[in-house]
Amino acid sequence: MIEPIAILGGTFDPVHIGHLRVALEASEALDAPVRLMPAHVPPHRSAPVANPAQRVAMLRASLAGQDHLQLDTRELDRREPSYTVDTLRQMRGEFGAERSLILLLGADAFAGLTTWHEWRALFDLAHIAVMTRPGHDTRLPAELATEIASRRTRSATDLHTSPCGKLFDLPVTPLEISASVVRALLAAGRDPRWLVPDALLADPGLLAPYRS
Repeated sequence: MIEPIAILGGTFDPVHIGHLRVALEASEALDAPVRLMPAHVPPHRSAPVANPAQRVAMLRASLAGQDHLQLDTRELDRREPSYTVDTLRQMRGEFGAERSLILLLGADAFAGLTTWHEWRALFDLAHIAVMTRPGHDTRLPAELATEIASRRTRSATDLHTSPCGKLFDLPVTPLEISASVVRALLAAGRDPRWLVPDALLADPGLLAPYRS
């Protein structure tokens, strides 16, 4: 059986401990490497503060020395908005129709899935694993609830034995860290220690885009 590939997208502006912890837990739970995929032009939010080269440098430093998490820069190579459906189609062309692809989404992002470009097509290209937190209950639009009713599975093994189409709830450790808080701390001249990877603190230039 070919190893699945899991994908965690985001701006990573900057990458912080919350990103890395949920990615690691997803990798262990799904028995699959997780590709951290920085967006070039995110369709649903403002442009990142750090430029693509700076965000790649931060991710490379943060991911050094381990095998579970990998960097994938394919969305940075496109000039158009980073639509997930286009990324998954590109990956299908690269890895074939039978490889299991698993899109990792936070619960809030998943609840807004119906606003995404060609959102129904996502299920034809990948499984979706929704990273959930204990006690966090998100209401889903009726259209989305109907779409996923027959797709739910409680077994991560099901994500290995088919290439796409399933929905899996993936509990993760809740770390209430946001990139916007880290940026605000840095802009105010404060220390972001224990919110960002030590590798970012070891090289002062990596966090320079956020310092006033």
